[in-house]
Amino acid sequence: MSKDYLEFDTLAVRAGHVRSNEMEHAEAIFPTSSFVFKDAAEAAARFAGDEEGNIYSRMTNPTVRYFQERLAALEGGESCVATSSGMSAILATVLGLLQAGDHIICSNSVFGTTTVLFQKYVRKFGVEVSFVKLSDLADWERAVQPNTRLFFAETPSNPLTELVDIRMLADLAHRHNSLLAIDNCFCTPALQRPLEFGADLVIHSATKYLDGQGRALGGAVVGDKCHVGEAVFGVLRSAGMTMSPFNAWIFLKGLETLSLRMRAHCSHALALANWLAQHSMIEQVYHPGLSTHPQYELVQRQQSDCGGIVSFVVKGGQEKAWQVIDSTTLLSITANLGDAKTTITHPATTTHCRLTVEQREQTGIVDGLIRVSVGLEDVRDIRADLVKGLGAS
Repeated sequence: MSKDYLEFDTLAVRAGHVRSNEMEHAEAIFPTSSFVFKDAAEAAARFAGDEEGNIYSRMTNPTVRYFQERLAALEGGESCVATSSGMSAILATVLGLLQAGDHIICSNSVFGTTTVLFQKYVRKFGVEVSFVKLSDLADWERAVQPNTRLFFAETPSNPLTELVDIRMLADLAHRHNSLLAIDNCFCTPALQRPLEFGADLVIHSATKYLDGQGRALGGAVVGDKCHVGEAVFGVLRSAGMTMSPFNAWIFLKGLETLSLRMRAHCSHALALANWLAQHSMIEQVYHPGLSTHPQYELVQRQQSDCGGIVSFVVKGGQEKAWQVIDSTTLLSITANLGDAKTTITHPATTTHCRLTVEQREQTGIVDGLIRVSVGLEDVRDIRADLVKGLGAS
């Protein structure tokens, strides 16, 4: 099926699927560890890379391939490598593209575990890491070294929805002979396509919005055939951080409704953010759809909508934040996001708890901060659940 003329929603439903001889309408799950060859010569050719085809499900599986090709089509990339989790997607990228002596520049406004991965583990293998303010391009430029090879950013960031101008950051990275990787978890390709703004790699935690119902773990890296199709795939083939066929099938089903779900998430989140912004117990609301967002104009240029995450600071610090969270009975107290069910968490003691106090202060993860991943329930019910802890006004 040609992808050149199909629209996003059509690709989300159709791209990547090749029917078997059984002529199934829905994508099939291939729960097999290995594949059979017609003869020894075919086996040798496939293992040598001289002939395309299935070998072993660690690196080749039809269901996983369907997901990879569909996500690549949605992001506008040449290649996609699916992994066992979003964190393994980041690790596979680093292992595939960098070597000892190289240097990464990373935003300090990334998921807490990403910071730990870079700071505690990647550095162990001789790769230097510098952390900079996400939206400050001058800070990125100051951090460049002769051995810089990768810029890494989340935009919007977790949990404060800060942005960076992807096109300008890509230009900066390329001037310094570096690649730009963008974690697109919050937006998904339904709202933002970083490759179109010059990014080289797009990272996903498929666990979040790509699934949309909190059912499975997975990750993905999208980019060109050289960096992703060869370098990152080579890590997957040897290191084995592999997506299971069943999880790939779940994500395929999630992609079919991605655009519809993201529109609903965005609408509900903006309504909730506007309500919170008027509440007397709230010090600050972080949501890209608010005109008070410091990068509101960039949001309009770079994203087609504003996303489903709302973070806010309550008066009274951690004690009050925990009270608000504990008073809810509808919202799910969990650190996952991108679910059909609204989730609520206290970042300072969950997603970012392994950061130092100084690191949290630098990135705005204050004790009174609450993050809500707005789901698909009626927003009036979400609001009523928060009123139990916040009060009516």
